Amino acid sequence: MKILLVAVNAKYIHSNPAVYSLRAYAKEYRELIGIAEYTGNQQTDEILADIYQRRPDVAAFSCYIWNVEYIKEIIRNLRLVMPEIKIWVGGPEVSYNASEFLEEMSEADGVMAGEGEHTFLSLVRYYAEAAGSLEQIPGIVRQKESGGWGVNPAAKIPDMDDIPFIYEDLSEFTNRIIYYESSRGCPYSCSYCLSSIEKKVRFRSLSLVERELQYLLDRQVVQVKFVDRTFNCNHAHALGIWRYIQEHDNGVTNFHFEIAGDLLNEEELSILKKMRPGLVQLEIGVQSVNPKTILEIDRVMDLGVLSEITGRILEGKNIHLHLDLIAGLPFEDYESFVNSFNEVYYMRPHQLQLGFLKLLKGSKMHRKAGDYGIAGRQNPPYEVLYTSWISFEEILKLKGVEEMVEIYFNSHQFTYTMKKLLQAFKTPFAMFQAMSEYYENQKLTGQNHSRLKRIQILRSFALEYDFVQAALYEELLLLDLYLRENSKSRPHWAADLSVWKKEIADFYRKETDEPQFLLDYDGYNYRQRMHMTHLEVFQEDVLEIGRKDGYGVLFDYRKRNPLTGNAAYFIIDKDECN
Repeated sequence: MKILLVAVNAKYIHSNPAVYSLRAYAKEYRELIGIAEYTGNQQTDEILADIYQRRPDVAAFSCYIWNVEYIKEIIRNLRLVMPEIKIWVGGPEVSYNASEFLEEMSEADGVMAGEGEHTFLSLVRYYAEAAGSLEQIPGIVRQKESGGWGVNPAAKIPDMDDIPFIYEDLSEFTNRIIYYESSRGCPYSCSYCLSSIEKKVRFRSLSLVERELQYLLDRQVVQVKFVDRTFNCNHAHALGIWRYIQEHDNGVTNFHFEIAGDLLNEEELSILKKMRPGLVQLEIGVQSVNPKTILEIDRVMDLGVLSEITGRILEGKNIHLHLDLIAGLPFEDYESFVNSFNEVYYMRPHQLQLGFLKLLKGSKMHRKAGDYGIAGRQNPPYEVLYTSWISFEEILKLKGVEEMVEIYFNSHQFTYTMKKLLQAFKTPFAMFQAMSEYYENQKLTGQNHSRLKRIQILRSFALEYDFVQAALYEELLLLDLYLRENSKSRPHWAADLSVWKKEIADFYRKETDEPQFLLDYDGYNYRQRMHMTHLEVFQEDVLEIGRKDGYGVLFDYRKRNPLTGNAAYFIIDKDECN
């Protein structure tokens, strides 16, 4: 008997903790259970061939909004080439419409609905021991030989401490994000979210969480991403974990948490303030600042408190802050969303995620879509097309703005240029909308531009709106370029550094003999230091330090800001280059 758990991930760096959790929970049958992970970049024929060559007797697929159509195609073909195989599916994309899924996909034998650990164990026992019947297995919806399907009673929900730790063998997760859950469920009832269905929140014991996190810390994994829906809904639980990772920081591992910002209390803010820069990153779903919208989607949020809290978090300059918005919510028209965007932008997050409402099956929003005049795509990801308040044309405009925000703001590759450019517009949204329109008019959309090309595009755009300060924009773009990379290619309009060749070489000779800035370069001669770093001479006051006669900026790429990825830099007086 061979049982294969199949996951199709969006990217290679992602993993699917669900299939590993199912295998771990069914540990008594471990030798029978294999795991196959693929990505959506692979051809379905390639995946089909690999599954076929593994010769499983049972294949169980993990279905999500991003992969379900892909998996349907694989299942249909798998049934043709392996007619005797038993095919099961599970996951949020099939749990809430299991009967509908089976009506469409007669090739599947059944659905494991809801949390799958207990159901999967029962299913494995049924196939491995050829005992009992499918009718006795809780948590499944199954095809019946007589036609139609049978819906079994729900499976029991496992205690969080009974779910095994899935990372005993980290070799299976090389170069991948480590996902970790210390709780399941959510206390809130946001109408667009599936987590609202299970309102009871269950927590893993703090002592167990600490032991498992220490295992990951000892092995210096790069990132641990908590998948808890609202991590800080229980203050004692959140504070205990934050205190532990602060006290046991290994200097390498980063922890990501999704939180409700307005719930943070003084004790939690105090411990967050003490953390190493880059140890923690926080993601907060604002979604909208329209009070009527927030009320209608059953969301609980105090915007005033949230704004104050985000400001205090950012003051510490040690935590990467990610804020989310959702377009297409009830009572949010275009102008209302523009207002939400501007208010959240002015909170100064490191990243602003502009997302679009998805009508998830099983959610209250999906049930009430007709009441709101919401039309969504018929296939995954079921994204909003228009509502009673916002048109499809306006949604398309927001798509263009989203792309500009991703390229020119969230990437942190144009920080100084964008800060200056904002002064030429009334609002942040007006700037990004103008950029989107410029891309459209210049037929630049839909192309994979290089970074230097993005810089040239931004220069042309900036000079259209503020030509008087052309020299400043060109040097700001150079500053942003070298903050991110030690580029050997320079824009065609950049000043010729060869006029400073002697002065720059003299600086590096002096810095090698008597280092003042590059203190971690022992053993490297001045030419090597010159190659490993970069010294740019600016005539404009790009860093706004009040100098009108220009200065040098030395970029050290061995040291980077853990929040933005930009290189460390030092201001060098021109006379230090002589």
